[in-house]
Amino acid sequence: MPTRVPPVDTQTGDAARVRQQQLTKPPGSLGRLEDIACWFAARLGAAVPTAPRCEIFVFAADHGVAMKGVSAFPQAVTREMVANFARGGAAINVLARLEDCRIEVVDVGVASDAPPPSGVHNERVRAGTRDLSTTAAMTADELRAALAVGAKCARMAIERGARLLVAGDMGIANTTAAACLICALTGATPESVIGRGTGVDDAGLKRKRAVVSAALDRVAKAGALAPEAVLAEVGGLEIAAIAGFYLEAARSGVPVLLDGYISTAAALAAVAMEPPAVDWMLASHRSAEQGHRVALDWLKLEPLLDLGMRLGEGTGAVLTLPIVRAALALHAQMATFAEAGVSEG
Repeated sequence: MPTRVPPVDTQTGDAARVRQQQLTKPPGSLGRLEDIACWFAARLGAAVPTAPRCEIFVFAADHGVAMKGVSAFPQAVTREMVANFARGGAAINVLARLEDCRIEVVDVGVASDAPPPSGVHNERVRAGTRDLSTTAAMTADELRAALAVGAKCARMAIERGARLLVAGDMGIANTTAAACLICALTGATPESVIGRGTGVDDAGLKRKRAVVSAALDRVAKAGALAPEAVLAEVGGLEIAAIAGFYLEAARSGVPVLLDGYISTAAALAAVAMEPPAVDWMLASHRSAEQGHRVALDWLKLEPLLDLGMRLGEGTGAVLTLPIVRAALALHAQMATFAEAGVSEG
């Protein structure tokens, strides 16, 4: 089936690279800032693009595997943090205010009988996934519904004029689901991928590795599975929503800034479903979670920052927005050698 993801505009990207060579600086002296400017030029359709307006979506859901003791925090924290997002008290809220970015919080699958707090989008597919170590986390219909939630959110932002999107996550035990996905989609071993997540102790880490191994063994017995089936088997509702978000952005020709471990596991799933989507992804930072490096290497993406972060929520992605703005401002506002009357070397 032909892909629905458009190619990037390499001709415009090349024109931006030519401009970079004409600016009053030694070639390459601004390092990756030059690459960022050209990367955005090829995706925003202008050799000298303006900084795109960015919107942030935080997708929240619970995981049935939390009952296996794979997280240092109880499952109730997901619901409590959603309320904190709604009140504006989380790290991502602070960073969004600094960057004057619109932020939307989306309940895709929080384990609660009560509706989400005021200000939170109620897109709950079900109240948490099933325990992925013993059965499929989602049915095929539930997976499609979660993917559709993410796609809907991306369309909403694009219709409002956003031309850069960020997806954040919230879900106790979602690092376990992410580890399963990364292993299943890349062939990496659980030992190379699984970290402490929210900070589990040695016993918790051992349980987490055993749970992931059990899930992978269960899925392996089913034989070769399509990427969508893998996501349904060992993913999460918020991870699926983020994958749908990324796919819709790519299909619409809108770039995304990847955040950390969870969002990059979602990116793996999206790219496994539609490989050209990777061309619309820019990695913001490298998480302290060891499996993040595995996922980034598989995607062939080099992050802009490494601050030892492992929070999620979209925080690492939003921290790179000033770098993006600086790169595009330098590209647009620096004088060329001809304009400045400066001799070229």
